Amino acid sequence: MAERIQKILSQWGIASRRKAEQMILEGKVKLNNRVAVLGDKADITEDILEIEGKVIKANHRPQKIYLLLNKPLGVVSTCYDPQSRTTVLDLLPAKLKEGQGIHPVGRLDFNSTGALLLTNDGDLTLKLTHPRYHLPKTYLVWLNGHPTMKDLQRWRTGVTLSDCTTLPAEVTIVRKETNKTLLKIVLQEGKNRQIRRIAEQLGFRVLSLHRTHIGSLSLNSSEYGNLPSGKYRHLSKTEVIFLK
Repeated sequence: MAERIQKILSQWGIASRRKAEQMILEGKVKLNNRVAVLGDKADITEDILEIEGKVIKANHRPQKIYLLLNKPLGVVSTCYDPQSRTTVLDLLPAKLKEGQGIHPVGRLDFNSTGALLLTNDGDLTLKLTHPRYHLPKTYLVWLNGHPTMKDLQRWRTGVTLSDCTTLPAEVTIVRKETNKTLLKIVLQEGKNRQIRRIAEQLGFRVLSLHRTHIGSLSLNSSEYGNLPSGKYRHLSKTEVIFLK
């Protein structure tokens, strides 16, 4: 059955649909020996589909892989970094990162740590990163100083940033020390550097940011134990069903 090319590339773990569309626009994809265009459909069992000169075959569809990674500090949440910094894929063994199409779902910035999903399921990636899909994510965040109840209430109800207004969030104080405060923050969205930008607008600086949960997926659980920094584990079938 013929399907849009970007869907095929997503299902074969080659790229997310957004990335596949970009590859098509850049002329990197050929269909039956001509440069493909957006809107083209292909039947992988009959048509010749090439990505940068490599033919995609029907029997080469990789098994879907779903991983939970505990991202360390100083690692970038991309498949490739032009500055040659360590990427999240560098933390995986060769059998997982070579030819499997695994990529991070969303991102944690360079100076943040914690839970990050990796998969080669492009359809799931598209769903989880869509603005309408509000999967709660939980963070432990150290701020310098001591935010007031007024500060916390502003954060909870939503803050207007330069390009958006954030959705309401759960913000609670976990611990106070002499010059800093530990907050537990649960977000229903993932705007770029959202926590750091809100903290800055309220007059605080983020000292550290660690994501502990993605939905019900946790780095520390009674069933799967504690996932050390830099390590990963495969998701269970039940966990994958939950995400879908």
